[in-house]
Amino acid sequence: MTKQFTRFPEGFLWGGATAANQIEGAYNIGGKGLSNNDVIERIKPENRKKLELPFPSTEEVREALRDEDNRHFPKRHGIDFYHRFKEDIALFKELGFKTFRISIAWTRIFPSGDEQVPNEQGLAYYDELLDELVKNDIEPIVTLSHYEMPLHLSVEYGGWLNRKVVDYFAHYAETVITRYRHKVKYWVTFNEINSIIMSPFISGGILRDKVKDGNVLQATYQAAHHQLVASAKAVEACHRLAPQAQIGCMVLGMINYPNTPHPEDVRSALMDQHKTFFFTDVQVRGHYPFYMNRFFSEHNIRVEMLPEDAHLLKENLVDFVSLSYYMSTVAARTESAGEKAAGNILTNLKNPYLEASDWGWQIDPVGLRTLLNMLYERYEKPLFVVENGLGAFDQVEEDGSIHDSYRIDYLKQHIEQMGEAIRDGVDLMGYTAWGPIDLVSFSTSEMSKRYGFIYVDLDDEGNGTLKRSKKDSFYWYQRVIETNGEEL
Repeated sequence: MTKQFTRFPEGFLWGGATAANQIEGAYNIGGKGLSNNDVIERIKPENRKKLELPFPSTEEVREALRDEDNRHFPKRHGIDFYHRFKEDIALFKELGFKTFRISIAWTRIFPSGDEQVPNEQGLAYYDELLDELVKNDIEPIVTLSHYEMPLHLSVEYGGWLNRKVVDYFAHYAETVITRYRHKVKYWVTFNEINSIIMSPFISGGILRDKVKDGNVLQATYQAAHHQLVASAKAVEACHRLAPQAQIGCMVLGMINYPNTPHPEDVRSALMDQHKTFFFTDVQVRGHYPFYMNRFFSEHNIRVEMLPEDAHLLKENLVDFVSLSYYMSTVAARTESAGEKAAGNILTNLKNPYLEASDWGWQIDPVGLRTLLNMLYERYEKPLFVVENGLGAFDQVEEDGSIHDSYRIDYLKQHIEQMGEAIRDGVDLMGYTAWGPIDLVSFSTSEMSKRYGFIYVDLDDEGNGTLKRSKKDSFYWYQRVIETNGEEL
């Protein structure tokens, strides 16, 4: 008998997703240490279209710390979620959230990263935050590492290049899983673990001068290996300490189209697709995939591994695969000519069949359905879309209203395609829209790039009342959740 699939299954987890470093603020309160994101300045508007993520040297980081008074580091202040989380969670409850994805700031628990005794003030803060979610019938999803590396580990150890960091992370993971195991059912190890290829500092804590012989590719894959081993250790800890919980991996979900039917373009697209699949292959299948052997050989990459690493990876597989999805990319052979997609660090060529956001990110809802099918066919593990959203300029009208029909259209089209993927047979656990409340942008550290259903009165210079107000999309998403995706 053929199984019939509804649009969204009963118990589908609707909600939103955030990161501690983009919302909490309170960077010097409660014993918190500095993270790598605390030394990243806002990208000015004139530089949005030629965006390059920061890759500083040790001296440049130290200079930022010496000149704190004259420079603006927006992620240090976020949207003051640290003090306002009860107010914000009440709004999420009104939205109808079934789940809310947060991250724990590693630097609140271990301010320098290498301590043995955790900071009780930090642990107590997340106790209170998680209790508030549970009280409001919102299931927490907790990411252990969401671009939140202790700055001390970058400066003194070289970030994830250093094998010692694996054990520091494992100690941190075991500490928080033990503390919150009765409150958290869903865990994620590393946010967008494959982003280390594009962002060695933010994702891997790697400083430019710590890279031997300037070989960034060698450094990023060595650091990535350490993260994969650390992820396996976190999976082991979760399965041992909280067997009733589930723990997943998370990747920046990319789908890569060939620029033309030329065989070399098709091959180029496949090679780019491996930038996503390599990381999920290791965490779901438990070993390095065959196609990396030639890649490492041709790029003179030698990943140093300990004898026990293969066993750790093999025996500690994730329970589900989660992903972010914002856009697709176009790949082509080197000699191909074409216009680059603006404002997008992840893509090669501009896709003439797609529209783009205010920041040049090309919008491709059908690509989400295709990618979900690709991942499910590959792994047959439950999938979870834990990030998806539209960064856009919002206009506040004289009466205080915000008419963000463009955001509704974007989300509607992506949710429709998730429904189609479910009808295709994909096992999809849930959907957490990125930035349900306006937050500091990951890529540009500005507030102008707004994602939320909830507006926050805060500008790029850090001025504003921080007042929260509902956009049109708030009421739309509320109805989507209420009808389990039937009314879009």
